[in-house]
Parts: sequence; C-alpha cells; structure tokens
Amino acid sequence: MVSDRHLALDSKAWPFVEAGRLLDRLEARPNPKGYVLFETGYGPSGLPHIGTFGEVARTTMVRNAFSLLSEAPSRLFAFSDDMDGLRKVPDNIPNQKMVAEHLGKPLTSVPDPFGTHESFGHHNNARLQAFLDDFRFDYEFVSATECYRSGRFDEILIRVLEHFDEIVDVVLPALGPERRATYSPFLPLCLDTGRVLQVPIEHRDGDAGTVAYRNEKGRLVEVPVTGGHCKLQWRVDWAMRWVALDVDYEMSGKDLIDSVKLSSRICRILDGAPPEGFTYELFLDENAEKISKSRGNGLAIKEWLHYAAPESLSLYMYQSPRKAKRLYFDVIPRAVDDYLDQLRKFPDQTQEERYANPVFHIHNGRPPGETVPITFAMLLNLASACNAGDKSVLWGFIGNYAEDVSPETHPILDSLVGFALAYYEGFVKPTKRYRPPNDQERTALEDLATSLTAFPDGTGPEAIQYEVYEVGKRHGFENLRDWFGALYEILFGQSQGPRMGSFIALYGIDETVALVRRALAVKDLSESGDGMAAEQGQVK
Repeated sequence: MVSDRHLALDSKAWPFVEAGRLLDRLEARPNPKGYVLFETGYGPSGLPHIGTFGEVARTTMVRNAFSLLSEAPSRLFAFSDDMDGLRKVPDNIPNQKMVAEHLGKPLTSVPDPFGTHESFGHHNNARLQAFLDDFRFDYEFVSATECYRSGRFDEILIRVLEHFDEIVDVVLPALGPERRATYSPFLPLCLDTGRVLQVPIEHRDGDAGTVAYRNEKGRLVEVPVTGGHCKLQWRVDWAMRWVALDVDYEMSGKDLIDSVKLSSRICRILDGAPPEGFTYELFLDENAEKISKSRGNGLAIKEWLHYAAPESLSLYMYQSPRKAKRLYFDVIPRAVDDYLDQLRKFPDQTQEERYANPVFHIHNGRPPGETVPITFAMLLNLASACNAGDKSVLWGFIGNYAEDVSPETHPILDSLVGFALAYYEGFVKPTKRYRPPNDQERTALEDLATSLTAFPDGTGPEAIQYEVYEVGKRHGFENLRDWFGALYEILFGQSQGPRMGSFIALYGIDETVALVRRALAVKDLSESGDGMAAEQGQVK
C-alpha cells in the first residue's frame, strides 16, 4: 500500500512540487539552525494589500505541504523592510505636511500621522500583523529596524564590507550611469538629520568595520556599518538577509526575476546559499494592465471580501500562480463556485485526488464538511429574479428547494446568501437591461409558460431543463444558444444566465410562469427597461 507521504511526493499539485524541491535542498546541505525557514517580505510604506495576502497564502500552502513530507520543524517570517527611507508621502494618510518634513528618514523614525503608534513604520507594521492575524496565518513578525539595531545582522554586514568591491561589480551593470557614479551597498544614516543617505563612500576600514562619507557641509564623517548606523541598498539587503537568517524558501513576483538573480549572486559572495524560490505572475486589471499600488487600479482585498469569503480568494491565489490573471470584480462569482465545486468533490475523493484538490491546500487538509446545494451563480440569479433586499427572501426559496437546509445547519450557504445580495446590488442590478420578445420569442415563451404549468410540484431540474430545450426546438431555434440567450435578456435583463432547469426548480414553477407572463405583457421597447424592472419589482 502506497503511503500518504509517497502520494504527496508524487503529487503534481504545485505546493507539493515546491515542497519536494525544498526537501531536496535540505538533503543536499546542512541546516544548523534546526528548522526550515520560510520568508515573505513586506514594504511598510503602504498598507497591506491583495498581493500581500497572495504571497503569504501561497507560501503557507507550500509550508503545509512540506510538513507532510518532512518531520523537520518550520517557521514563517513576515519580514518588514521598515528601515527603508520614506521616499514620498502617501496620498491616503492624515497629517501629510508633518510627514513631508521627515522624508528620507527610516519609516520607524517618521512620526505616526495617525497618532496611534511610536512611528509610521510601527503603525503600518501593526496593520500588517492585524491583517495576517485576521486570516489566521501562522507567522512570526520580524522588523528590519530591530535586526539592524540589535546587531542581529552585524556579522553579515561586516562580510558585505569585506566583499565591497565584488558586490559593487555585480550590481553596477544593473544601474544607470548616474547611479553607477555614486553607488555604494551601504546607506549611512545621517548623524545630524537621521535620514538614509545615498552618498558615495570615500573610505572603508575593514578592520574597524566603518565607512566614511562627506555630509552636506563637506565634512568627512566615519560611521560603523553595524548597529543600525547604516542600512544596505535593497538588492544587497535582500541577499544579506538570506544569509543572516538562513532563509530556505521565499517567493517573489515576476517583476523581481532579475533582482532575484542578482541577489542570489551576492548571497553566494557572502558564503550563503540562496533560498529555494517560486516566481509568480502578477495580476492584471479589467483592461489587462498590470496592477499598480500607486495607480490604484485593480481590486483591493477589502473589496473582494465585501462580495465573497476569503476561501474563494485563496482558491484564486492557488489556481495557476505562474499565469497572469485578471483580478477584477467579475472574476469573483466564478472563483466562489470553483471553490464550492472542489469542496463538494473532496469527501468522495481518494487521498491522491485530495492532494490535488485546492481545498486541501486552502484548509491544510481539513476542509469544512458542509455541502452547499446551490451555486453562487444561482443565488445571484435568484436575487435578480426576485429583487431580494434581505437574506430572508432568498432563504424562503432555498427552504422550498432543499429540505433540511437552514442558516443554522448551513452557515457557509448563509454567508453566500449575504455575499450574493451584496454582489447583486453592486454589479448585477445596475447593468440590467431588459428587452421585449420578438414574435418568434413571444410564441415560444407562451408555449414555455403553458408547458411549465403542466409539471407537478417537485419536478426535478433535469425534466424541466429537457422541456425548455424542447420548447426552443419546437419554435425554430436552430441554435439553442439563441433561445437561452433570449430567455436571459427578456427575463433577467442580462446577456448571461443560469441553467434554466436548475433555476426554475429553485425559483418555483408558479413563480417562473408569472415571470414569463410579465415579460409577455411588454409590447415594445418603450415598455421595457425601467418599466419591466418595476413590473418585476426590480427598479434600477
């Protein structure tokens, strides 16, 4: 009998593939620290965003997969680059004039514009930790400022000084002419202003562990490279951190491929081994353009969570991480239903199949056992058909459709009902455009209403779906897509819609017949649109 571990090793699910590579790394090199270290990086000049969630969620999936392959303990560091100098004042903070007076200082030396923490860096670090805690990630927070000032990085900082010229030779080809002329791996903190300085280094003393630069007054100033008196340029900083912490695994976006290569070379110069890595693709907005924090395009995590549960976002992060994907509101319903579909399959799957199921990785092998009998798309169409304003309206239909189902017995479904109402109000209702039927469609709709009335209560979705097909065939719809498209546009005011048999079974035969007859009462375009919506209780 094949063990679960061997099934996991053979799994093609990408978290297990990554975990397998990490296992090979541990077998090939010593690990004196006694645990495997996963790391994610965070720039605290802004608030946590959907990319932050994605990187931590994906790294956690690999970490959980690794725990099935190895008994070695592991840790996850959420590392904050909070010693970076503040380059510009964010648009979304108070007291901007005050913050502007501290440009160039480390984020942990800039006063908190919100007035709640020791510094702006501490404020954003707290927001990061609250963000990660809300999603119940298992992590340890690590601050760059604390590492530099406490001496945790001192040994490797001295090593950077010893290999100064080699490191500069690696970095210079990646820089423009102006930066090359003044580049130094070390950025001293000005003794007078506290600002992080990008200045040429005029003198280095390896024995003393110091560098010297000229300040604004032209005076030569010598400072230690240790103890938080200097920080490193970011590519060198990344490599130094890998060595100092002995990082085993870290993901990064496609935009950092060249930086990963460069930092890996520096890491080896410092006698370290670059971590195993995974390059994920970046998200695109609704126009297929790269999402940018500064531009604010795309979808914020707060917005996603207003319309769907975090598990659906985790699924979206799991799916094809090396493929560029649109991250906009219209991907949410599909992501929710993909999650529900995988959750529905899980109990009946073999262990091998479960390892390939995304919900295994989303829930660390223990997905919830609730079976949701209705898709999110169907809930959206139900909300659209009955213009539901609160959950009780939808639950009235659900209770008639599925026995022994209630908000108390099915909390996932209950949350989906709430999300469906929010999504309907936000995106479906404002875009509804009804049209009246043409002569062919009118005749077919009359036939459909008559046919439906002949069905007894409790008729199943398949029998209803068959009859809807047959009505379309009887009335000359050679391409039945045209028939269903007409139903969606006439009855729902949408270009796309549900599987009609399932919808009618859920909505009710009598209610569907009434919906059809209201549509037949519309004579021309002047009576469609807002008038049709009002008749159906769907005022836009």
